Amino acid sequence: MTKSERQELIDKGLMLPLMEEFYTIQGEGFHKGTAAYFIRIGGCDVGCHWCDVKESWLADLHPPTDTEKIVEQAAKYSNTIVVTGGEPLTWDMGPLTEQLKAKGLQTHIETSGAYKLTGTWDWICLSPKKLKLPTEEVYKKADELKCIIFNKDDFRFAEEQAAKVSKDCILYLQPEWSKRDKVVPKIVDYVMANPKWKVSLQTHKYLNIP
Repeated sequence: MTKSERQELIDKGLMLPLMEEFYTIQGEGFHKGTAAYFIRIGGCDVGCHWCDVKESWLADLHPPTDTEKIVEQAAKYSNTIVVTGGEPLTWDMGPLTEQLKAKGLQTHIETSGAYKLTGTWDWICLSPKKLKLPTEEVYKKADELKCIIFNKDDFRFAEEQAAKVSKDCILYLQPEWSKRDKVVPKIVDYVMANPKWKVSLQTHKYLNIP
């Protein structure tokens, strides 16, 4: 296969820069505690300084993999498939989700929403970032809003984002892991004063689950 042929398949979403795939327990948000198969797609230019998977940013580091192979592997493990990154919406998610749905699997995505929403999703976890805001479309379709709290200004940002999602969207505040001891008490106080929000914790890290 030539480089241009490979690029054409990538552009169509028939190949994706696969960083890693693994079976684990979903540790965050609404589906925490659920056994899920994670597909981590490389490539992200949002550039959060506190990102805990910076190795995912450069798509060129991760081999373009046929979506058929990705789906075949995922179907062996779980009914719940979580597509994350990087930023998975950098790529066309249509072919991947079409094939996952054809096998009767539940499709979840974790995204900053910074790019056009592609694919068919049973659950959309929107985690917006100040550096590159979500599209209007994804705000309307988000099932849960997960705002990371690193400093005081993040509460203001979270409220701005909450005003843009649908009334049925579940609202979460989650401490940035390296600052958790400092920000958890502030999040607890905030949620008690503003009970439309819920607390999300990275329970997989507390339980030492990958």
